[in-house]
This record gives sequence, structure tokens and C-alpha cells, in this order.
Amino acid sequence: MRCPFCSFEESKVVDSRSTDDNTTIRRRRECLSCSKRYTTYEKVEDIPILVVKRDSTRENFNREKIINGLIRACQKRPISRMQIEAMAEDIEKTISNKMITEVNSKHIGEMVMDRLKDIDEISYVRFASVYREFKDINTFLEEIKNLVHKK
Repeated sequence: MRCPFCSFEESKVVDSRSTDDNTTIRRRRECLSCSKRYTTYEKVEDIPILVVKRDSTRENFNREKIINGLIRACQKRPISRMQIEAMAEDIEKTISNKMITEVNSKHIGEMVMDRLKDIDEISYVRFASVYREFKDINTFLEEIKNLVHKK
């Protein structure tokens, strides 16, 4: 950080505090050369994650879309809103921790199904039927057979 007055590259932090919304840190600095004080702000850089859809279009990652899909799949099932939000948060963290800027929607759908399979098989089949676009009853039965076989 260069001093805005003399362009010297070293300074000392005199005071540090969070802003009201706790998203930024305000630092009061003093230049080690000219002794003038100035303020800097530090915040976490948010790198947006883009979702690559089936038709190759891209859109910003939206956790609410995952939550809405899970709510529909888990309707009238013994799964709480907290569990649904925890699944969505876990998926978002997993993607963010990979430090990638683009993720395929297919990958997100598979992550949702993996988590649903462990929590509630009925919800899993509901989600899979929409996500994998089951065309007929045979595809549905095949997925149920796979579930039974894995147990």
C-alpha cells in the first residue's frame, strides 16, 4: 500500500475496526516516511460462480434455486427447512471451496441427488424424476430398482 501523499510503500496500522455491516475492515494507517495518516478499507473479494446450463448458456449461481427444488421434492416428507437449507449451503460451500468460476448444472444436480439419497429416498426419486426427465414408468422403475439394489 503506497502512501497517497508521498508514495512511500511502508506504513503502520494505527487503528482497525469493522464497518457497521461487518463486511469490511477500516484501517487507519500512518506513513513511515511523511507521518501523514490515511484510511484504507479491506474486504473479501467475491468471485461469482457461473452455472453452465444444458443449453450452454451461463447464469450466476443461485442457492435459492437449489432450495426451491429441494422444497418441491421434499413436500409432505419428514424433512425440515433447516435440513434443506443445510444441504443447499453444503453444496454451495463444496463448489466455492473448489475455487472454480464455472460449474456444470449437471454436477449440481448430481450433488443434490447424492445428498437427498442419504436423507430420504422418496424425495430423491421425486427430484431425480424431474432432473433426469424420466420419460415413462419404466425409467422410474429402473431408478427404484437401482436404489433397492444399492441397499
